[in-house]
This record gives sequence, C-alpha cells and structure tokens, in this order.
Amino acid sequence: MGQKVNPIAFRTGVMQGWKSRWFASKKDYADLLFEDQRIRKFIGGHPDEKIRQKYRNAGIDRIEIDRTRDEVKVTLFVARPGLIIGQKGQEVEKLQEELQNLVGRRINMKIEEIGRPELRAQLVAEDIADQLAKRSSFRRTMKRALESTMEAGARGIKVQLAGRLGGAEMARREKAIQGSIPLSTIRAKIDYGFTEAKTAQGHIGVQVWINNGFYEENESDVANAAEGQAPKKSKKAYKR
Repeated sequence: MGQKVNPIAFRTGVMQGWKSRWFASKKDYADLLFEDQRIRKFIGGHPDEKIRQKYRNAGIDRIEIDRTRDEVKVTLFVARPGLIIGQKGQEVEKLQEELQNLVGRRINMKIEEIGRPELRAQLVAEDIADQLAKRSSFRRTMKRALESTMEAGARGIKVQLAGRLGGAEMARREKAIQGSIPLSTIRAKIDYGFTEAKTAQGHIGVQVWINNGFYEENESDVANAAEGQAPKKSKKAYKR
C-alpha cells in the first residue's frame, strides 16, 4: 500500500528551507517551538470573527519566523497584502501589538506579496473550501481549480475531496488530476495545501498538490536549506 507523506516535510532540509529559522539550547527549545505554534494559530484563527474572515480573504499562504536574541521577525506571505496592512498600516500595527502581548517579546512584522496565488496549493485549497461552503457544485469547483492552475503555468495539479460530497448520506472521496504529479521525486517542486470546508452537512477535507517544475541541479538549494534560507527560484525549465 502507498504510504502518504506530506510533500513539504519530505523536501524540508533537502530542497526547501525551514518555515522557522532560529537556534536554541535544549532547555529553551520546547518553549520557543510552542511559541511559534501559538503565533501561527493566532494569525490563522484570530479570536475576532471579522478579522479572522479578513485574514482568510487576504489569502495567507505561509508564515515564516526568524528569531534573534532581542526580537521575533514574523513574515506573512499574502496574496492580497492590502487587507492585512490596512489604512496607513494601522491593521498590521494592531496585529503586531496583539502578538507582542501574546508572546511577551518584541515582534517585527513583515508582509510579502505572492505573485501568482493560483500556483500556491494552500490558497487553491482555501478557495475550493470557500466555494464548497457557499454550496457550489464540488465537481465544477474542482474542474475550475484545475483549469486556472494549469493556465497559470503549473506542470500538474491533483485535488482530492473527502466527506459528505453534495450532501450525500455516505461520505466518500473524489479525486481529480491534470498534468503530472511526481510525488516521489524529491527534485520536483511539489506544493501541498490542506483545509476543511465547513458545510451544513459536515466538514469536507480539501487536499491540493501542485507541481511547479523541478529544482535545477546547479541551484544551491541544499546549501540554502542547511543555512535556513529559502531556495532560489529557477530561471529555466529542467532539461533531461
């Protein structure tokens, strides 16, 4: 039987950099790891319903955390940064203050814009989940997601939904694939996203895999990953 592995965890430290970059002694390590988790959960599931919905609409792809002795640098990679920054940067300052109160350290917030949200698996998964929550047809939603991602320049995409699809009595799985998804090839740039669509009949799990080509052999991704840096973007397609 096939053993499923998270494609991002599979490549971390080999072809990709880490999402948290810091060093700590054995004594402090667990506390700082838990603190990172609290920061991510707070941003992803803000206690205020309106702000939580606003952040979801902004399309947060990932959160990266760097630590120095004095401060914690939190970088948000966002599809629509204007929603998080707000007028004259008021919203981002408010979030920075809330995080400082949460962890008791100085926080340095940075917002980075994502060029093509259609190629980010987490954002595609969240978009599908939003459509399903609005009672859209799951087959039509999957087809639209596949087409828009392939048009944006992806090499392949796979979408899998699991749950009471279309309000059916019995839960089931539906899968759609377009292009190639070489999950076992570590050199392949496979992005993975997961979220849950909250429907009236129950939760529907949404999984998305996107193939963005290959890491080039001459790229120093392994060295960059070892240093805790994100890999450089490839300029030309991989040739066999």
